[in-house]
Amino acid sequence: MKFVSSRYKSRLFSLKDTVYAGLAPDGGLFMPEKYPPLSLRNYKNQEHEIFSHMAFNLAKPYLEEDMDDHTIRKIVTEAFDFEIPLKKIKEDIYTLELFHGPTLAFKDIGARFMAKLMAELNWDNEDITILVATSGDTGGAVASGFHRIENIKVVVLYPAGKVSKFQEKQFTTLGDNIDCLAVDGSFDDCQRLVKEAFIDNELRKKRKLTSANSINIGRWLPQSFYYSWGLLKWVKENPSILPVVSVPSGNYGNLTAGMLAYESGMPFTGFIAASNINNTIPLYLRSGIFEPKESVQTITNAMDVGNPSNFERMKYIGGTWKNINELVSAYEFRDQEILKCIERVYDETGYILEPHSATGYMALEKSKRKGFFIATAHPVKFLDVIPEKIREQVELPSHFSKFETEGSSLGMSGNYFDFREYLIKG
Repeated sequence: MKFVSSRYKSRLFSLKDTVYAGLAPDGGLFMPEKYPPLSLRNYKNQEHEIFSHMAFNLAKPYLEEDMDDHTIRKIVTEAFDFEIPLKKIKEDIYTLELFHGPTLAFKDIGARFMAKLMAELNWDNEDITILVATSGDTGGAVASGFHRIENIKVVVLYPAGKVSKFQEKQFTTLGDNIDCLAVDGSFDDCQRLVKEAFIDNELRKKRKLTSANSINIGRWLPQSFYYSWGLLKWVKENPSILPVVSVPSGNYGNLTAGMLAYESGMPFTGFIAASNINNTIPLYLRSGIFEPKESVQTITNAMDVGNPSNFERMKYIGGTWKNINELVSAYEFRDQEILKCIERVYDETGYILEPHSATGYMALEKSKRKGFFIATAHPVKFLDVIPEKIREQVELPSHFSKFETEGSSLGMSGNYFDFREYLIKG
């Protein structure tokens, strides 16, 4: 399959071009030239006991022009070597747990797929620098996925003092080919530095750059796979009802990946954007006006985004404001509401939510619709904000070890020229 820019659809790009460029030359985001036809009926008639089996069939239309079945199967098998369970919390409310990967966050799915894909596409063993801005989980997932992959260096930019200690250690303790920059500013500042680097033609003559944020199609596409998986699991338990999906939303890569699955043929009844007070998209859905603003720090730090990059994909897939509104609804929540929800759900069901997943739960509950919400991270990553009476009930997964070393990062201003100098020096 070929790919196009979200802004200029007539020029076609190869898979390798899209993955390695990150952003399209016109500043748009890459999109598939066409949507692969998916049918829930076909998957219901097949036995998909583990996610990687289904992911092979979902990935093949995008990759088969560039690699054979053996290579595609190798990518998905190595990337998705953990479970993705759909669990019932209470009547009509289920959760798709995406936090069973190595860094305990849903972003392991996209980051690990992209790492394996990029390694397979690097036929000439080029030296590549990956720039990734993170508001929390992305940094750990990308750093883990690309750790010690030959010829690839990862530069993680994160807002100093605005990610949890657990999240920070996940990427600052790795070393080797992983560099970490603590930026004096917000996530939006980190994202701005990355975008400015990509449109700096002189810099890109000196350094081969790409991105591992959800703007990169290599990380974004596989996020659509777990929506199809969740739908398959849902209809096996609820054969007469199609679900709505509630998605904790910040940069909107996650929700738009669900929209991609929908446009490809998966019959969801809609999506709910669960937002914190950084509500640029909920305001757009109500007014039709997209007005980026400065992000505000909250306890759901991965959602503290005032100018969501993937709005371009939302517009590309949905087309008009009216069409988007028919498919996507939105609710936003304040910190105190989120904390009260975590306590209430634990008291009622014994299930422990972390703050981001709690917004997904609340939005689904508030909608009074039937479906599942996306659980984006393991509660252990947010012990510093989970209500104290619940903290001692959170257990570190057996496959995960505690950090024994201090992390290492370099302080960086929000000035692009300082960042540019750092990249040129290598």
